Amino acid sequence: MMPRILLITRNLPPLVGGMERLNWHMAEELSKQANVHIIGPSGAAALKPEASTLSEAPLKPLPLFLLLTFIKGLWITLRWKPDVILAGSGLTAPIAWLLSRLCGARSAAYLHGFDITVNHNLYRWLWRPTFKKLDQIIVNSTPTQNLAIAAGVSQNNISIVYPGVSLPEASQSAKSIAAFKEQHGLTGKKILLSVGRLTTRKGLREFVEQALPNIVKAEPDAVLVVIGEAPKNSLGASIQTIESIQAQAEHCGVVDHIRFLGVITDKVLLATAYEAADVHVFPIRHIPDDPEGFGMVAIEAAAHGLPTVAFATGGVVDAVSENLSGTLLPSENYTALSEQTIKVLHTNIPAPHSCRDFAAKFAWKKFGENLKDALGIYRA
Repeated sequence: MMPRILLITRNLPPLVGGMERLNWHMAEELSKQANVHIIGPSGAAALKPEASTLSEAPLKPLPLFLLLTFIKGLWITLRWKPDVILAGSGLTAPIAWLLSRLCGARSAAYLHGFDITVNHNLYRWLWRPTFKKLDQIIVNSTPTQNLAIAAGVSQNNISIVYPGVSLPEASQSAKSIAAFKEQHGLTGKKILLSVGRLTTRKGLREFVEQALPNIVKAEPDAVLVVIGEAPKNSLGASIQTIESIQAQAEHCGVVDHIRFLGVITDKVLLATAYEAADVHVFPIRHIPDDPEGFGMVAIEAAAHGLPTVAFATGGVVDAVSENLSGTLLPSENYTALSEQTIKVLHTNIPAPHSCRDFAAKFAWKKFGENLKDALGIYRA
């Protein structure tokens, strides 16, 4: 008989972000060898993995989401009797723990760095103690494991399962890449790519202020292409608006060297953007209460043969391999970041095949295998 898993999460498409992709793939991979029922946000049922079942709760307001999620979870738990109740993030960990106590299921949560470091009194009083009570804690990187241990979780109860990546079956055609460049005025340009939500932690405004002018001075054809926008439904993350980044660029004289493309969810178009670029810049800032848990976008860039230049902070140290998929530099050292970005533009090192080889270790299939091992689910 296949094991039954109840996955409870607020982070699923149609919301956009790394946590949303991870939770979707978590459900998909588990569905291959388990019966998976998900409780997720409104709109998620239409986009769920095919083999799973999903019950919706309204995304906002947050207290209503948590209340209805618990009620739905209680109904499902008492009728369905799951073997494992898994929280997709720290937010739903208390619900997973409470429900598991009612039916004798194993309880687990997949934690990101921010799940542990949230600077909110109620969260620290009610949520964080729950992590120590769960049967299993799964974390997304070595630094997140260290945060969990510092929060009192036993190392014996922690497993590291790195987020995965979709490996492209083939490269995009030269014609598609040329059309993409022409559409966005990038023909003949050296493309610096940034992909992700525009939060304070991502540090894009500081990059524009302290690194981009030096890069443009050395490489006048350099253009920063930004894919993403400020999050609308994120909990806790402070944002940087496109307007504030543009104002900084205007002040620094590099406004003509930035293109904002907004959110791109089309997989082919996003792959084209990665393969059209020359370097992926990842200037994550070190913010103690808001660490970067992993850095999935660096693995995605590598999967398309694109090297990353990044600050060595948080889980980025696990997502970028020195000389194989990119370069890690001392945090906040924008001079070094500028110099290394220029170097990559001139040398094309690391090579695309090296980046792809590194990314292959993070295929979603491997993620699924490691996740099942962490949860004690038999793999056929």
